[in-house]
Amino acid sequence: MAAAARPLRASRSSRPTHPSRAAASNLRDEPPAPPHAALRVAVIAFDRMSPFHLSVPCVVFGEDRSEGGVPPFELAVCAAEPGTLTTTAGFTIGAPHGLEGLRDAHVIVVPSWRDTHEAPPAALCEALVQAHARGAILVGLCLGAYVLAHAGLLDGRPATTHWAAADDFAQRFPAVRFDAGVLYIDDGDLLTSAGTAAGLDCCLHLMRRLYGSSAANYVARRLVVAPHRQGNQAQYVQQPLAAPGRGDRLSGLLDWIRAHLDAPHTLDSLAERAMMSRRTFTRQFRLTTGSTVGAWLLGERLARAQQLLESTDQPIDAVAQHAGFGSPASLRQHFVEAFNTSPSAWRREFRGS
Repeated sequence: MAAAARPLRASRSSRPTHPSRAAASNLRDEPPAPPHAALRVAVIAFDRMSPFHLSVPCVVFGEDRSEGGVPPFELAVCAAEPGTLTTTAGFTIGAPHGLEGLRDAHVIVVPSWRDTHEAPPAALCEALVQAHARGAILVGLCLGAYVLAHAGLLDGRPATTHWAAADDFAQRFPAVRFDAGVLYIDDGDLLTSAGTAAGLDCCLHLMRRLYGSSAANYVARRLVVAPHRQGNQAQYVQQPLAAPGRGDRLSGLLDWIRAHLDAPHTLDSLAERAMMSRRTFTRQFRLTTGSTVGAWLLGERLARAQQLLESTDQPIDAVAQHAGFGSPASLRQHFVEAFNTSPSAWRREFRGS
């Protein structure tokens, strides 16, 4: 049976927000939706938009994947302006809804914006402010962060956008706590992402937050993309391409680590297994993953712990061992730091009990 959605309303935490934090412990204001209730997701369409950017939230939230146990979503594409909308690919689209479609949406996604130097329509900004005030989760993918920032919703909040627009965004919106070096940021009721593929990462992260890792992993498999990339991974690493063979060697190593997360791993032992020097391995690992060895390994272990907490009845000490934390105390410490909630509370919240 499909799992119940986690509560949707999120309150801001007084402590600093980690870029990949799901803010799970803050999502307790409303009761979980019934197991088969479709959460309403509204996606903003606008003139001169990229079809790919529009497709990202639609392919994650708009397809029926009940055969994989993924709970249903009710998707509505809402036009930010009247009339037929042109696209950068040369064809036109017609959105079935206007801004009135945002009024009862649980999640609203702004998939991008057409021009960093053009302010979005005032009516769109007002509709987003109203939706946020009533508790909707707002997501700004890629240049969609500009729209949320123009609406004043990101003032004082952490946010990111495409690396190519980083300097402009930071100068244009000084009140935003801007971070140019991450894939996406989850600040509870406001999420923002870097460009293109990072938008998929952000949407899958939100899917995971709402319905758990099993649903998100199933959608990722259907899309043939990585099931989970931590939000704090670098979005752009300006380095030369890996030497032939090293990328394949590291890819195989990453798969081996995921299959042996319960084993102790050190930088030296992994470099030896990859048949590289410590320095070369460290450089190639960051080139391949956009992350340090320690940060990547911690993210994988946290993801494994989430999956075990959601899908098994294993006691916490067994989860800690299988995920590679060694002890319940270590698991709890890292879990609270990453998600602002305990492993036991995460399990109770996911199961709605």
